[in-house]
Amino acid sequence: MHRFYVNPNQIQGEIVSITGPDVNHIKNVLRMRLGEEIVICNGQGKDCYCIINKVSEGEINAEVQSEQDTGTELKAKITLFQGLPKKDKMELIIQKAVELGIHEIIPVMTKRAVVKLEDKKKEEKKLERWQAIAEGAAKQSGRGIIPRIKSVQSYSEAMKSASGMELGLIPYENAKGMQYTREVMSSLDQYASIAVFIGPEGGFEESEIELAKENGIHPITLGKRILRTETAGLAILSMMVLMLEE
Repeated sequence: MHRFYVNPNQIQGEIVSITGPDVNHIKNVLRMRLGEEIVICNGQGKDCYCIINKVSEGEINAEVQSEQDTGTELKAKITLFQGLPKKDKMELIIQKAVELGIHEIIPVMTKRAVVKLEDKKKEEKKLERWQAIAEGAAKQSGRGIIPRIKSVQSYSEAMKSASGMELGLIPYENAKGMQYTREVMSSLDQYASIAVFIGPEGGFEESEIELAKENGIHPITLGKRILRTETAGLAILSMMVLMLEE
């Protein structure tokens, strides 16, 4: 069954209003007609099973028959605090992190970050592009929500943002003991919100790791090999999916 996303305000009672590019896709590409079934996701974890009951030039209405949880979200809301990488690596990180179930992504300016987004217009353009990638990945992977890509934060701002989360983790090449990583991973289902910090290409400076510790964020190892920034986040998220998947 074909599935589309709408904003929650497009669902009024039992009627869903579909507008924008999806109208052309439904009418002219899929050639769907009155009475056909369609699934509408409200972007907040609910799927509405609907029947198309009105087709006009710029709008399609569908009547909700039933609804249920999408069933594709992890038990914990994971926020990825990603040190800004070079070139287009952030696009790959966002796409794959969304596929793996991330709740939101916050780009972070760290001491060793090469990329500097100091121009507000450039930052807004980047954020718009990144959010579009997140939306595409969410649709492709059948997510119940579209993860948010938030504005770039300094490292100290990121620490404050993570302070309200129940668990904080920071993979670090000098962290010792895979046993501790195993213990942390086996306890993930105890937490409703988790912060994961990933450094840029040059990694974290020792002072940043110390600041993380002071803020209750736990350094862990991902193994004996040093991983690229675009690999590290996906590695830990894959481990977390194994422990959090329903």
